Amino acid sequence: MTEASPTRPRRSDATRAAILRAARARFAADGYDRATIRVIAADARIDPSMVMRYYGSKEGLFAAAAELDLRLPDLTAVPPDRLGEVMVRHFLDRWDGDETLAALLRAASANPGAAERIRGIFADQLTAAIATFGTDPENTARRAGLVASQVLGLALTRYIVRLPPVVAMTPAEVVAWVGPTIQRYLTGTPTDSRAT
Repeated sequence: MTEASPTRPRRSDATRAAILRAARARFAADGYDRATIRVIAADARIDPSMVMRYYGSKEGLFAAAAELDLRLPDLTAVPPDRLGEVMVRHFLDRWDGDETLAALLRAASANPGAAERIRGIFADQLTAAIATFGTDPENTARRAGLVASQVLGLALTRYIVRLPPVVAMTPAEVVAWVGPTIQRYLTGTPTDSRAT
């Protein structure tokens, strides 16, 4: 009887890991727009065709490499009537301070892998944050989805499409307009259309 040999990592796993390490470093250093497949491949010491083989496109690579922590605030420390305001301020600060979020949103509009990544990030992190103050546990995921729809829509119009009236608004104006909507999503009670 022969002794089983220890499991060795497959060469493809090592190659993928090298590509992701190089991509994360390059996207962080150069941003999404300036980082290229050719440079990332050179950093990983592989042929650019290998990057394309494993990830299909720059968008697919970015989606796989994106490690995002939304750094959501501790909502248990926020007065319940200020949750919407705090969330909007937080997301404005995150979008303004990290081009990775905008790049991932841009990629998500055209790449299914990037769309899945952004769905996962927002669903997991927002749902966990909203669950901490637990106004309505059975609707936590729904509330998180509605908050994400508002925040991602705001980000799309302000940072990607750059819709002039939305870009022109100061952060305080955005909070004043959008905060009450987020507040309603977090703490409000949905109107039952069957009751009318």
